Amino acid sequence: METQEMNERLTQVGAGTPMGGLLRYYWWPIAGSAELQENPVKAVTLLGEHLTLYQDRQGRLGLIGQRCAHRRFDMQFGIPETDGLRCPYHGWMYNETGQCTDMPAELDESNFKDKVTIPAYPVQELGGLIFAYLGPQPAPLLPRWDLFAMDHVIRQVGVTEIPCNWLQCMENSVDQTHVEWLHGHLYRYVLERKGIDPNTRSAGRLLSHHKKYTFEPYEYGIVKKRLRDGETEEAEDWKYGHPLVFPGFVRIGGAMSGRYEFQIRVPMDDTRTMHYSYQCYDPGEGVEVPVQDSIPVFQVPLKDEDGNYIFDFILSQDMVAWWSQGAVVDRDHEKLAQSDKGVILYRRMLKDQMKLVENGGEPMNVFRDPAQNQYLRLAPDPSIMTEDERQQLHARGSFASLRDGPTGQYGVIYDQLEALIQNRS
Repeated sequence: METQEMNERLTQVGAGTPMGGLLRYYWWPIAGSAELQENPVKAVTLLGEHLTLYQDRQGRLGLIGQRCAHRRFDMQFGIPETDGLRCPYHGWMYNETGQCTDMPAELDESNFKDKVTIPAYPVQELGGLIFAYLGPQPAPLLPRWDLFAMDHVIRQVGVTEIPCNWLQCMENSVDQTHVEWLHGHLYRYVLERKGIDPNTRSAGRLLSHHKKYTFEPYEYGIVKKRLRDGETEEAEDWKYGHPLVFPGFVRIGGAMSGRYEFQIRVPMDDTRTMHYSYQCYDPGEGVEVPVQDSIPVFQVPLKDEDGNYIFDFILSQDMVAWWSQGAVVDRDHEKLAQSDKGVILYRRMLKDQMKLVENGGEPMNVFRDPAQNQYLRLAPDPSIMTEDERQQLHARGSFASLRDGPTGQYGVIYDQLEALIQNRS
């Protein structure tokens, strides 16, 4: 249980708030690169700020304020030019620094444009995502976490806007026992009502009881481990676990399955979260993986075509759990138990890092040394596998139930993956 005051410190993300001050030290994804191929201008909201992402006609990215300084026109309707984004209302143009560079209706000798700026922030592209940094300068390096930089994988990105605070999404990542209930018992119940045999889906495996679980702080955040009935301590989920990457990522999947995923919870504002399911699939040894010219982005819906909430794939169950707690969880009324020790540990880490920033320090996972940032490897680490584990990995012949994965049938690369696997065999 948290006091109302502490709950506000943990959940309010706007400028000038303790959590907002902490979160501004990090790069956050705001779009998939492929999205700008369809429309080179996109309205985004990050940490309570309404902004405009654009790509100019030279291919350069910019992130500027939502509104033109002139008559407050919304720049999401702007016209990309060679050197910036032009407001279509009266033609004022802005470059990537937010500087106004042209006012067509003003006299040629006027220098008024030199005095006009709007907010602007740095953006960078990595692994098919566009990241923004809203914090103090100089900006740290954009972390090259392994899934963004690894080779020999096919990628896709699922996106959902969720109507709740980012923290309840993240706390789910250090809540182990929800798996056997939300993704096991509830999943089976939903499938039974649809007349589907639950044993044909992952619900059968996820129903297994957790014999034990643990949460261990480490240099990048928290490693969570679990051991289910019928498993030995050599099981990947126990031997290696899954890392929560502070403050807003969790990494699931692993080398033995050939599926890796970042779930990224981006705080739009106090009551909205943009969720990115960044998925990487390794078809295994002996498969030539084609280079993806563009990493596809697809929507993961909250509701079906009839307006009913979706429960029949894993991420849909999580998303309902998050928003159904309310726009912001009333934590001064919660009753935490022994099984919530992961949630307690994560909150303590957030509080410690907020205090560090308030005292003038830099929080964890802020990188400034390029040599350190070449390839940030996260557990599980195939380089420390046993020979038997490596042989199992190389012998992997197919992905079990691709469309029964975290984002269900909504992914867009499954046919391509299946073709790659069949060609190998």
